[in-house]
Amino acid sequence: MPHLSIEYSANLDERADIALLCDRLLEAIQGCGLFETGAVRVRALRSAHHAIADRHPDNAFVDMSFRIGRGRSTEEKKRAGEAIFAAAQTVLGPLLAHPHFALSLEIREIDPDLSWKRNAMHARLRDPQD
Repeated sequence: MPHLSIEYSANLDERADIALLCDRLLEAIQGCGLFETGAVRVRALRSAHHAIADRHPDNAFVDMSFRIGRGRSTEEKKRAGEAIFAAAQTVLGPLLAHPHFALSLEIREIDPDLSWKRNAMHARLRDPQD
């Protein structure tokens, strides 16, 4: 259940490669070795309407929320978070060089008693003969 949701301000459409960001973040998550391939999701949600800080028109943001199931140590979660944040900084580096950009990441554990899932990809990815 590792799902990374990226919310970003619409004014980044011409300034950031969001598809590349999604791809690099997927690679970072899979590279941690903590999550099953078929469970990983990375999605970007464009925020068409937003008001940021002092409302300067150049202000922009990327906010990442990484939801994971229980069962990983604090150190493992930190390792995953550091890998994700580093990948994001690599892709978004030019934006970080300007005083109008904010990047954030939060990891949240999902309560298994309050989560329902059904994933048909697991069987295919677990048995490559399919």
